[in-house]
Formats: sequence, C-alpha cells, structure tokens
Amino acid sequence: MNNARCYGFNTALIAGLGRIAAFSIMIALAASGLAVVLYASETLFLIIKLCGAAYLLWIAINLWLSEVSPVSEVDSGKSAFRLAKQEFLLAAGNPKAILIFTAFLPQFVEVTANIYEQFMVLGIAFLLLEMAAISIYALFGIYLRQWFAKPAMAKRFNRACATFLAVSGVKLLLGRH
Repeated sequence: MNNARCYGFNTALIAGLGRIAAFSIMIALAASGLAVVLYASETLFLIIKLCGAAYLLWIAINLWLSEVSPVSEVDSGKSAFRLAKQEFLLAAGNPKAILIFTAFLPQFVEVTANIYEQFMVLGIAFLLLEMAAISIYALFGIYLRQWFAKPAMAKRFNRACATFLAVSGVKLLLGRH
C-alpha cells in the first residue's frame, strides 16, 4: 500500500514481483523436497526466523523515524527494482511463508499422481492469488493517497505501519516452530 501511495499503482505492482519471485523459489524448493530439510532443521529454521524478525524490526524502526513529506514531494525516481528487492527480502525472510509451502500445500497433493505437476498447478494458483492481493493492496494505497496530502496523516500512517511491522517482528521472535 505504501509503495502505491508514494510511487503509483504500476510501480507497486512491479515491486510486488519481488514477493512473487521469493514465493516462486519457495514453491520450487517445496516441490523438490529441499524444503523438508529446512522444515526438519531447527537451526536453519531459527536462523531464517531471526533474520526475518530482525528485518521486520529494522523496517519498522526506519519507517517510524522516516521523514514525512506529502505524496507530491516523494522522490518518484526511486527504482522499482529497489522496491522489488525490498519486497523479495521481506518475503524470503518470512518463515510463515516457508511453512505454508512445506506444510500447507503438500496436503493438496495426491501422492499417486505426478507430484511436480500438482505443485506447479498449486504454485501458479497461489502466485495468481498473491498478484490479485498485491493489486488490491495497491489500489487501496492509491485510494489512500488523497488522505495523505497532509504530512500529519502520512506520519500517522507510517507510524501505524511501523507498529504493525514491529508487532509482527516481535511475534515472529516469540513464536514457536
């Protein structure tokens, strides 16, 4: 939503492709069976969990402390690639996403049929739904854009998002495997 609010719908959609790339890798790992090792390895899972939580907290602190300017004054030259990289790192560091692909998706796979084809179909369906969600969030961000013409509203939004990210990071730290 924030990317759409600041940089427009198209840039937010392109940035969302970073998340799609991370999820695509996770789906491929789950389909190849490598994710089972990650799921079974407490140490590896803990490392990813700590990195993900640290990243969420880092983003929350930066967002909380960020300078707020009206949308019209936001640097529109920020690279969509840089935003996509940020989305990729956020998604890749999310252990809950890893668990979705290692514990949830396999429940829908019939072991007597071609497992790779089924994972491909499930993965594509998930990615299409994720793109739809990204689009809806981006549209919501565009809608909110008019509300944030005043720095005070933008600051409240940033603080609310920072709080949400910080709570998510702390929850991730305190959550069990």
